[in-house]
Amino acid sequence: MSSSTQKSPVIVITGTPGTGKTTHAELLAQESLIPLKHINVGDMVKENGLYVEFDEEWQSYTVDEDKLLDELEPLASAGGIILDWHTCEIFPERWADLVVVLRCDHTKLWERLEKRNYPLKKIQENNEAEIMEVVLDEARSSYPQEIVVELRSEGTEDLESNVARIVQWIESWRKDREA
Repeated sequence: MSSSTQKSPVIVITGTPGTGKTTHAELLAQESLIPLKHINVGDMVKENGLYVEFDEEWQSYTVDEDKLLDELEPLASAGGIILDWHTCEIFPERWADLVVVLRCDHTKLWERLEKRNYPLKKIQENNEAEIMEVVLDEARSSYPQEIVVELRSEGTEDLESNVARIVQWIESWRKDREA
């Protein structure tokens, strides 16, 4: 668990690619009554060279997990961040105050990934991962049950209600620490 001296929580927003992690994280950073820094982990990996190689077949980077964790450690220790990434088990349990797993109907997900021009093989793999609840299982096996929340992410209504729910959670988290 994260430190009780933190003034702001560490929130992990995860899910299969295309479930709306970045959109949720950006809106949450805007809507939260306390300052939260959105960290798109995939972008951080690319921009800071925290990878071993680029995999042409999968059109993705092979992440250097040690370098990534070293880069994130001081940020997670300070709190007040939203980690946005398609996986979560890499983050130490002690970092996370809340782990949000976004879920999406696989047909909607397929369409979203096609719009991103993902290769067919990558669309199929991500769709299968969503159907098999891979990211949800990973979150549930990596963190205490009470901090893992599964939320639907299929449209604007879901987005707005999810962000409102997380903002409420943040307020409760802060009040618990003030008591």
